[in-house]
Amino acid sequence: MYTIQVNRKKRTWREKLADSKNLPKVAEIDCTKSKRWGEGTFVIPAPLEVDAAMKKVRRGRLTTIDAIRAALAKKHGTTIACPLTTGIFAWIAAHAADEAEAEGRARITPYWRTLKSGGELNPKYPGGIKNLRARLVAEGHRVVKKGRRHFVADFERALVEPKVT
Repeated sequence: MYTIQVNRKKRTWREKLADSKNLPKVAEIDCTKSKRWGEGTFVIPAPLEVDAAMKKVRRGRLTTIDAIRAALAKKHGTTIACPLTTGIFAWIAAHAADEAEAEGRARITPYWRTLKSGGELNPKYPGGIKNLRARLVAEGHRVVKKGRRHFVADFERALVEPKVT
């Protein structure tokens, strides 16, 4: 038996970000999701929508993935935005920004300003906690460690809901 090996070029993070996969998509919350999400409708946003929301957060300000989800739900007239895909697309946007920065681009998506619930830093973003801490401290925020997790102290003071268009 012979195997044919196909050399597929690995897609860049920016290519992944630009791949809309026929999104956004709005759907009814069915019985399999209603225990967790409640009733109504949900949107699966396009990756570039999540990136655009992250780009709206200015220096010195912060947002959370939950605030981005709320803004996306409002934009699409749905009850919620899908937590799983919104988080994945934020992660892709962060890596696409890191990739662009590594190539010398100065204006990138400020992914370090998008926090998890409760002001927690996302260790899965490029460079991990060390990178995020350095960027946030440089913008005037204070990062504190609670157990194994890291948070922006008093993050609520700098919190904004991103405008999505």
